[in-house]
Amino acid sequence: MIPRDLAIAIMIGLAVFVLAAMFFAWRRRLRRDSGLAAPLGVPEHAEVLDRREVLYVSTTRHEQPLERLAIRPLTYRARGEAAITDRGLALCLDGAPTVFLGAARLIGVDRASVTIDRVVEPGGLVRVSWTADDGTPVDSYLRLTDGDPQNFIAELQRLVPASGATDDTAAHDTGAPS
Repeated sequence: MIPRDLAIAIMIGLAVFVLAAMFFAWRRRLRRDSGLAAPLGVPEHAEVLDRREVLYVSTTRHEQPLERLAIRPLTYRARGEAAITDRGLALCLDGAPTVFLGAARLIGVDRASVTIDRVVEPGGLVRVSWTADDGTPVDSYLRLTDGDPQNFIAELQRLVPASGATDDTAAHDTGAPS
């Protein structure tokens, strides 16, 4: 039988090992994604069409909801506000500079139920597909905290360039025309 003190020391050592592995894995992900960037700042004279309180959940590789990307300043979950303007989508997240996804960057908008670390009711997340600064297509997931996202999605879909519309993104689960 293992003495109690030895068992405690083994458990503490195992916990330290797991925490260190998590820390180094996250640092490696930050280095891997350091070349990806989100556009910052809202253009002057942008007219706000809709504004909602949101929970920003994550940004992942396009069509790969379980492959998180550490794009600054969209690295961590946050509360904030999403504002649809006549020129694109502004994400004003607590403690981070405003990210502005111009209409030309938008690939598509639809509903989702699953992303890394989060599973919600069917269609409970808004998936915004867009192009990062280096041309990499990515998906950002938002959870609206105030009501049904259908009008929000329909308004945002109007900004998606026609060439960016695909069967995956056009009116998926929203009932809105593409």
